[in-house]
Amino acid sequence: MITALWLSVLILSIIAHEVAHGYAADSLGDPTARLAGRLTLNPIPHIDLMGSIAIPALLVLSGSPIFFGWAKPVPYNPYNLRNQRWGETFVALAGSATNILLACVFGLIVRFGASFGLGATALSFAMTISFINLFLGLFNLVPIPPLDGFTALRSALPWSLSSKLEHLERNIRSMGVFSLILFLLIFSYLFAQPFFTLVLWLFGLLTGNSGNGI
Repeated sequence: MITALWLSVLILSIIAHEVAHGYAADSLGDPTARLAGRLTLNPIPHIDLMGSIAIPALLVLSGSPIFFGWAKPVPYNPYNLRNQRWGETFVALAGSATNILLACVFGLIVRFGASFGLGATALSFAMTISFINLFLGLFNLVPIPPLDGFTALRSALPWSLSSKLEHLERNIRSMGVFSLILFLLIFSYLFAQPFFTLVLWLFGLLTGNSGNGI
């Protein structure tokens, strides 16, 4: 039951992340995602069998310290964006910003919910949503391809540096899912523990909970 809850929250949080990219692009002048019917929280248009179900399920069932996955990328055309200098950066950051906003909203529910009569089950559910979204939002800000943090960094740099990073990004993305799996393995062995500690610390600041009850 707990595993199903975590998996469901993770999948829906990933979808919210992708939809946010589409809304950001649409608000900046690119209707591609809207015309493709991707500005919806209905999971069906977004589900990727490997990224939305298989990988998240494997991570949750194995007790991995990493909670990650992906939906079908929301399509957008950066050349349609009204702000060519910063538009792609805003679109790249929109997904993580949405996850962190959800983490804050539900984290405050955890902190103050008992005062308004919320029961232990509701508070536990809010805690799960807050923690997963905080982890997912911060994880995607890591400036390493294929994560959004790298896209945001690359698009924010001057063209001379940006073009070099874009070339690197294309080479890594050409490896497909294997590049992501390699990154996850390296991250798990080298960086997972300090990153997890950081997330727990921020989670504690937000909710007043050390994370022991997650």
